[in-house]
Amino acid sequence: MSVLFVRFHANFSQILRSALAVAVLLFACLFVAQAQAGVLEGVLEPGATIEGHAKAEKECSNCHSNFNRTGQDTLCIDCHKEIARDLKEKHGFHGKMTREACKSCHTEHKGRTARIAEFNQQQFNHKLTEFKLEGAHIKTACKSCHVATVKYRDTATTCNGCHKKDDKHKQRYGPKCDTCHSVANWKEILFNHDRDTKYALHGKHVSTKCDDCHTGNDLYHDKIGTDCVSCHKKDDKHKGTLGPDCAKCHTEKSWKDEKFDHDKTRFPLEGKHDDVECKGCHKSTNFKEAPRDCLSCHRKDDKHKGNFGPKCESCHNAVAWKVILFDHTRDTKYPLRWKHMQVKCTDCHAGDLYKDKLKEDCLSCHKKDDKHNGTLGTRCEDCHSEKDWKDVGKKFDHSKTKFPLLGKHEPVKCDDCHKSKVYNEAPKDCLSCHRKDDTHKGRFGVKCETCHNANSWKEILFNHDKDTKYPLRGKHIKTKCDDCHTGNLYNDKLKQDCIACHRKDDKHEGQEGTKCERCHVEKDWKTIVRFDHGLTRFPLLGKHEKAECKSCHETPRFKDAKVDCVSCHAKEDDKTHKRRLGTMCELCHNARDWKHWDFDHDKRTKFMLDGGHKGLDCYACHKRPADKRASLSSTCVSCHGSDDVHEGKFGKVCEQCHVTSKWKVIKEGSGANRRSSMLWIPLARLALGGGAISSSRQPVASAGS
Repeated sequence: MSVLFVRFHANFSQILRSALAVAVLLFACLFVAQAQAGVLEGVLEPGATIEGHAKAEKECSNCHSNFNRTGQDTLCIDCHKEIARDLKEKHGFHGKMTREACKSCHTEHKGRTARIAEFNQQQFNHKLTEFKLEGAHIKTACKSCHVATVKYRDTATTCNGCHKKDDKHKQRYGPKCDTCHSVANWKEILFNHDRDTKYALHGKHVSTKCDDCHTGNDLYHDKIGTDCVSCHKKDDKHKGTLGPDCAKCHTEKSWKDEKFDHDKTRFPLEGKHDDVECKGCHKSTNFKEAPRDCLSCHRKDDKHKGNFGPKCESCHNAVAWKVILFDHTRDTKYPLRWKHMQVKCTDCHAGDLYKDKLKEDCLSCHKKDDKHNGTLGTRCEDCHSEKDWKDVGKKFDHSKTKFPLLGKHEPVKCDDCHKSKVYNEAPKDCLSCHRKDDTHKGRFGVKCETCHNANSWKEILFNHDKDTKYPLRGKHIKTKCDDCHTGNLYNDKLKQDCIACHRKDDKHEGQEGTKCERCHVEKDWKTIVRFDHGLTRFPLLGKHEKAECKSCHETPRFKDAKVDCVSCHAKEDDKTHKRRLGTMCELCHNARDWKHWDFDHDKRTKFMLDGGHKGLDCYACHKRPADKRASLSSTCVSCHGSDDVHEGKFGKVCEQCHVTSKWKVIKEGSGANRRSSMLWIPLARLALGGGAISSSRQPVASAGS
């Protein structure tokens, strides 16, 4: 047993030494120099890299950074410059994708033929590339565009890169196939010639093939002219005499279909001119040589023999030669009405239309018809009308004269006012015709229209409120004019004060002046509503405001009313004061209530009531009727003479020692205390056998006083 233990111990020790030697060797390998580390890395390499990384495989540090995982991505982009540029510019797939470690997608050491750039083609988002898949490209297999020998990033993105064999234009239209074709369908043409060029296609131009016009080798460098002659010079039968703008006459619908708008020329085709063939006027292919005046073609039709000038279109039109378009009212300053419309042109225009100017006044033609012999001037149209020369008065507008016809004047015949054919002699004042209707006998002047009107003589228009400075109110409105205006309206100026008409109604006998309107109103003379008593020396306050006027004013002579209280309230005074407090009741009483008085003795007099004086009745001091000549004394002795125990020896200024609250209370420190002490000293001496009291009754001060 011991032998086995010894052998086991020996073997275990040998194994332990071997393991320790291996550990030391590995630890030493980790800290050897750079050259020795390569040998260790070669021993620990997991597998061969792809063919493209074979040269970098010799040194692990070319792709791996010891103890730095993020440093490995930096080594990757140091070699792959195009990927580094995409990441910096955020361009292409690697620039737009969410940034991850390179090894998360590209794992190495899987052998020389390993494909470390493989990805799920079904889930790949092609929007992260610079070529978005649209239309038919969406269903196209990846291998159709991405060739095995070309990197994905180097795959062509232009149409020609894949569809060069499909270009039927042989590169003449440039490489921008997407200008016309769409990704949905190669045969679908998106190009709109009207929208995408300055030359819109119309008519047969729409169905024309592109190659029929674009025959050059380069669509963008071989500029095609947009004028018709550029393509249709061989079709120009005018040999260039009408210019290169064939579109004026011809249309894209058909070369033979002429669309020339003759209205845009200086000679628009109207009426029968529209049916005339071009060669009827245009004798040569130079169309500009055709004449534009009527006489060049219609001289034989001119019945006026040239008297009305060459402007036949002033009267005639192209619809029918005999139809006259000329409107004398519209085209001249002399409109034709009634019988003038039936007159022939030649009856007035006997000479040359443009050289012989006709006068527009009536007398030029109707002088023989003027029965007024020129006294009314040449404006016959003021009275007469074109309807009938004898129709007088219906057309004349009398409102344009100085005497417009209104009301009953309108149906009056002209002869009733105009006694002669010289109409200006007719009078314009009212009295010339209505003197017999003047009930005022001329006192109100000759301007009847101031009050009367033409509708009715009895209807008065005059508004006294607006037309004068004296508006009528109350009973004045119903007063007749003659009641106030008894003399001549304009010569005798009426006064506007009330007394002028109502002196007999003045019961105040003029004492209140002439301004009756201060109290009275026009509604009723007896009603007094306006007078403001506040403007007098006695404003009405309190119960005075409700008192009737006659309570104070016993006679209409209002100024006789007294303003002192006793005049009205003597019986109240007799019951209480009996004139002992005077007649100025307002000093204590007010108009609100006779029993309520608010006399402030402290403010209104020089004798302030305090102490025992406050509770005293007025009559305790004011015992006899007030006398203006003698006022009540304010000294204490005047009321308290009987209370003076000093018998006047201390004077009359009682308030030096006494107070008003109580007569027996003596002020401390007052002269009364000192006098009392001085008075009792000699009395004390007398009691002790001293000298007699001085007959002067003056207190003798002690030696120490």
